[in-house]
Amino acid sequence: MGMVNKLEAGIDEAGRGPVIGPMVIAIVGWSNSEAEGIGVKDSKQLTPSGRSRLYRLIVSKAPCVRHIVVEPGEIDEYVNRGLLNELEANKMSELIKSCSGITRVYVDSPDPDPNRFKEFINVKGVELIVLNHADETIPLVSAASIVAKVIRDTIINKLKETYGDFGSGYPSDPRTISALRKWINNGTLPPIVRRSWRTVRRMSNMRLF
Repeated sequence: MGMVNKLEAGIDEAGRGPVIGPMVIAIVGWSNSEAEGIGVKDSKQLTPSGRSRLYRLIVSKAPCVRHIVVEPGEIDEYVNRGLLNELEANKMSELIKSCSGITRVYVDSPDPDPNRFKEFINVKGVELIVLNHADETIPLVSAASIVAKVIRDTIINKLKETYGDFGSGYPSDPRTISALRKWINNGTLPPIVRRSWRTVRRMSNMRLF
């Protein structure tokens, strides 16, 4: 792998918004032209089978593919302090450091102000290009979004084997709300739920309906 010392990388997350389940952040170190060459696109525009196919290609071809799973308890801890963006940036910094030889990293910013988010990423000697909607325009970020999404979906499917079908885990999903209502009314809110989310706080205050 002689190209390893000239690596670019893309970083993205899956599962920042759901009320149930972890957030997964992924990095893909490769090159934009090679990522584009296998047909990557934003994971939201792909079918689950399309994501799985591309995921296998990315993992088999890219010199560096890593991810971090951020559990609901850790997310709650930071959300309660108003530091969710800092948490995400800390994990991204870890991922960048885990891929040796990266010279440039494209980051999908969760903050509407990419420059503000960039300040939270603590890495030296790497060119950081932080953009909104980078998963739609930068092939390496699209590749990272595919990796993060496939890994998170796998985790969610496993959790459903234990906790039953709670839908997508997003507050807009009636199946998710139904599962939350049942757990809250039974007093058995499992650790896969983000207690800091407004949805949970509101439902807990309106208990027994």
